[in-house]
Amino acid sequence: MARVILGMVAGMIVWMASATAVGLILREAWPQYAAVAAAMAFTLPMMFARLAIGALATLLAGWVTSVITRRSTVARLTTGVLLLAVFIPQHVQLWHKFPVWYHLTFLLSLLPLSYLGGSIPTGARKADGAPAGIANRPGLGT
Repeated sequence: MARVILGMVAGMIVWMASATAVGLILREAWPQYAAVAAAMAFTLPMMFARLAIGALATLLAGWVTSVITRRSTVARLTTGVLLLAVFIPQHVQLWHKFPVWYHLTFLLSLLPLSYLGGSIPTGARKADGAPAGIANRPGLGT
């Protein structure tokens, strides 16, 4: 149980850290974005960039959660639910700043992307050298 909690907390921290880091890079690389960020007066390409950052961060959060919890489906789905719990209130407050499709795309992607992130292979190998999850059958593994 402690591993599951640790995995979900780590996933949330990774989400926040990665989204913040990429957001800062975006502001440095795109002066027009930085100029409108405080007012949240984003153009369509800027909104797509923000959604891409959120998607990347969510995939990464699911992956980190999955690695720590040893592929727990419940943990990576719960990470998505926790992200929803964090972001629904924020999106309610910002409802008038963005189109409905933007809010729905972001919020409805959190659960599936968290789950999919947990499906990304880790490169782990079993003791016999076969990739994790591959049975040692003729023609598979080593």
